[in-house]
Amino acid sequence: MHTFIGWVSDLARAHTKPLAAVARTEGLTGDDAVDAVQSAFETFLGLPVARELVGNPDDSRALMSVLVRNSARNMRRRAHSKQPHVDIAQEAQLADELPRADDLLTEAEQHILVMGCVNRLGKVQQHVVRLRMFEELSSAETAATLELKPNHVNVLLHRSKQDLVRCIRAQ
Repeated sequence: MHTFIGWVSDLARAHTKPLAAVARTEGLTGDDAVDAVQSAFETFLGLPVARELVGNPDDSRALMSVLVRNSARNMRRRAHSKQPHVDIAQEAQLADELPRADDLLTEAEQHILVMGCVNRLGKVQQHVVRLRMFEELSSAETAATLELKPNHVNVLLHRSKQDLVRCIRAQ
């Protein structure tokens, strides 16, 4: 017959890794997962039902899994509570600063119009416009990427802008 403490020691040696894996599935890091297992064992030792589980590995493992999961969730909740939170007054102000749905729709329509006009350009001009205007690369970076001379990139960009203005006005 096992003593209670000897049995719990055997249980800890045999099940720490699988129990830490349970804690990791709850979003904890490796060190925090081991801490959650330790906390669960402390809780387990204080439970009256724990002494009744001596020699019953399946039931004790199931109870420990529940305790570890609970401990991991508590640790995660406490960590979240420690993080700085936005004041409610500031959050209302942030909501006021968000664009309205109508403005977002207008912006999306404009984007579609511009992209339609960009797609009508020649392939090299499309690449120049995307690299220079959308990805904001310099003329030298764009020239190196496309294996062109920087002055040629500038001329292509200038002509592309003129073509885009004409295309957008025609819409």
